[in-house]
Amino acid sequence: MKALTLYEDRNTFIHHVHPINKLIYIFIIIVVPLILPLFPVLIAGIIMNTVLLLIANVFKKSLPIFGFVLLILLTVLIIQGLFHAENATPLFHLGPLLFYKEGFFYALQITLRVLNIVAAFMILVLTTKPSDLVETLVRKGLSPKIGYVLQSVFQIIPQMLSTMETISDAQRSRGMETEGNLFVRIKAFLPLLGPVVLNSLIQTRERAMALEVRGFSSLRHKTFLNEVKNYRYTTFIQFTLWLVLLAAIIWRVVL
Repeated sequence: MKALTLYEDRNTFIHHVHPINKLIYIFIIIVVPLILPLFPVLIAGIIMNTVLLLIANVFKKSLPIFGFVLLILLTVLIIQGLFHAENATPLFHLGPLLFYKEGFFYALQITLRVLNIVAAFMILVLTTKPSDLVETLVRKGLSPKIGYVLQSVFQIIPQMLSTMETISDAQRSRGMETEGNLFVRIKAFLPLLGPVVLNSLIQTRERAMALEVRGFSSLRHKTFLNEVKNYRYTTFIQFTLWLVLLAAIIWRVVL
């Protein structure tokens, strides 16, 4: 049975970093480019995220996500490069289309920011067990109900992919044609939507019932099955991350 998570089990330094530090890292990746909206800062973030994904040995696993995101961001580059309100300086021609400097660089900045955020979240999702992340947050005082919702978010994509694969195999065994040209694939995809949605609703209901049977809504103090994990260099990493944020704020004030 496939694990309903995107987590990749590797024995790397990134995998042994405290989940809270990874959340702080995401915060830094989002905030620092807002404080210092400079292309070198965005490019440095891209390089840092790529290096961390390579160290964690999950870069290849993240490529499909980046491919999907880039496909969407390409439309942003095209639309802003052609129709941005402040367009005035011609940059280059692409056939009959004229792209302008103002819109193109505005869209490029958005693209780099989104890629940085996606990469940072990929580091968290691919190198952290959802159960470890949620348990850590609950230990810090997060409501168990919110923790359950958060863990469900991490599981929803793998769960739906697994369900679609199972239903597709079942329909294929009954003679439905699911492989071929684009039209055939679209025709086969549409009948999947109903069963997948209904199956997701049924699974949600069954999980809610199972949790209630186990006393999930009980107001009594809850204990934890697992002992607190020891993570490497937790204090040093946190200090370094907050130092980067402080340096960015000082740089902005000085500038």
